[in-house]
Amino acid sequence: MDATSMDSRGTGGRSDQVAEETAKDRIPRIDAYGFERPEDFDYASYEEFFSRYLVVLSRRAMKWSKLLQRNNGVEKSLKVKRYIRKGIPNEHRAQIWMIVSGAQAEMDLNPGYYRKLLEGEKNDRLVEAILTDMNRTFPDNVRFRKTSSPCLQQALYNVLVAYGHHNKNVGYCQGMNFVTGYLILITRDEEKSFWLLDALIGRILPDYYSPAMMGLKTDQEVLGELVRMKIPAVTDLMDRHGVMWTLVVSRWFICLFIDILPVETVLRIWDCLFYEGSKILFRVALTLIKQQQAQILEAKNFPDVCDKFKEIIKGPFVMECHTLMQNIFTEPGSLSMKTINKLRDTCKARLAQG
Repeated sequence: MDATSMDSRGTGGRSDQVAEETAKDRIPRIDAYGFERPEDFDYASYEEFFSRYLVVLSRRAMKWSKLLQRNNGVEKSLKVKRYIRKGIPNEHRAQIWMIVSGAQAEMDLNPGYYRKLLEGEKNDRLVEAILTDMNRTFPDNVRFRKTSSPCLQQALYNVLVAYGHHNKNVGYCQGMNFVTGYLILITRDEEKSFWLLDALIGRILPDYYSPAMMGLKTDQEVLGELVRMKIPAVTDLMDRHGVMWTLVVSRWFICLFIDILPVETVLRIWDCLFYEGSKILFRVALTLIKQQQAQILEAKNFPDVCDKFKEIIKGPFVMECHTLMQNIFTEPGSLSMKTINKLRDTCKARLAQG
């Protein structure tokens, strides 16, 4: 064996390490949204993905700019739906979310309402519950730290307190802090975040955050029924080991994939969620399960199943947000709101019977 071939074989692992270290030097430790990258972050894979995704982002930004120059730019249409599915550039995200969710129309109809809520009398128990969760909200995000200027904790507190007084049936529920935090990071505006939160909780997500969380519990059961129809081998596995869906997917629904999937992937999901509604959550969940079906089916017992569901939300598949979003509209096959609502009725009745 010559020296060259020996050297190339011996340095294979080392060259991977060098690539990783070089990527780590080039990519900031804190991402564009203020989140610190975790210790085990794969810088080399991310750099490879982002160099390709940047081309997509540039192309989409040009198309969106042209669309928004027209007066009727974001009226609901097949073209706008197609554009949203391919991703909204971050500079236009807040504006598009506001329009397509109906939040802008509500804000225009209620000038000064948000400010009035903040200035009104406060419910002490609500305020205490929100304050308790302040420091637990995104401790890995530099913009939510007390040392940050401005510190987004104050904006987060204001929006949650205002919403709790606006919607007394909901008040405050854990999970709302993370959702609101993301809205603030994108809109950089308290009032817009408030109205987007109202669109999500009041219209898009049926009864997810009420004290009984009936909507959330129902949709977890609906996902179970959809998996039974579309990926029966996984249902058989869950039944065999006695794993309830709520154990493995409740955070997917209540946090709308925050802290489950990478930030950019979550935002791409939310682009479609604001336009197309809650069925997007089922499409994402079904795609994750279907794509990683072989891995899930390797589970030998109850804890194994739970571990597999933690593993399927990691790796290149979830980082590659553009490919994942293309897959959610093909992998699960047909999925109409009619089907989902029918399943909701069945599952809700079953849950009500206990």
